[in-house]
Amino acid sequence: MRLLFIGDVVGKPGRKALRELLPTLRNEFNVDIILANVENAAGGAGVTKKVLDEILNYGVHVMTGGNHIWDKKEIFKYIDDYPTLVRPANYPPGAPGKGFIEYTTETGITITVINLMGRLFIKNLDCPFRKFDEIYEKNRNRIVLVDFHAETTAEKQAFGYYVSGRASLVVGTHTHVQTADERILPDGTGYITDLGMTGGLRGVIGIKSELAIQRFITQLPVKYEPSKEEIGLEGIFAEIDNLTGKTTKIERIRRYVK
Repeated sequence: MRLLFIGDVVGKPGRKALRELLPTLRNEFNVDIILANVENAAGGAGVTKKVLDEILNYGVHVMTGGNHIWDKKEIFKYIDDYPTLVRPANYPPGAPGKGFIEYTTETGITITVINLMGRLFIKNLDCPFRKFDEIYEKNRNRIVLVDFHAETTAEKQAFGYYVSGRASLVVGTHTHVQTADERILPDGTGYITDLGMTGGLRGVIGIKSELAIQRFITQLPVKYEPSKEEIGLEGIFAEIDNLTGKTTKIERIRRYVK
């Protein structure tokens, strides 16, 4: 199986990058499935129904989230209407939406996609390590993909080694800075600490740099706006063996809108 996993889509610039770049990337890598983290896709924080429909129309098959998935309050009304949208599975019982899904590609490959969130410096959620165990025991598809949405590199790396040999691929999201540590762990699990982001790459994690600087200097609330400079897409391409569920190739991607 061949896939693209796209880093956090930030606002309208991120959606423009999907629109402009996905057709070429789909053909270049001949992929079976495209996944993207969309928790910041509407105005840089949260998602709306209109935005989700737009992203699906651009060819993204599965959409993952994180702590900002709830920022647009309307999501509580429609999150369950999107069968390929997942939010972190380790939120408390009763939270709307799904923490994992089974998805079958057009080529007939059934995979499990799990979204989990770290706990260091974000939220005091259920243990993502134990939550993975719980989901994995009940859903034994050979190919298991995990979006691990976390703040610290240490927690992401520890999780990668914890699920090595069980998850086919672990990608980190949330920090919006693409890391140069893509690798295949000894038991065949593909791994990268952070996919990066999709949107205005000449900014501060996708936000206009002058606004981020203003907040750090004044320590006062600032309304963030997505950066529109150097619009691009970051993520990874991976190949996974259908029979073993092991990653055989992982490659970082960064492309710019011309």
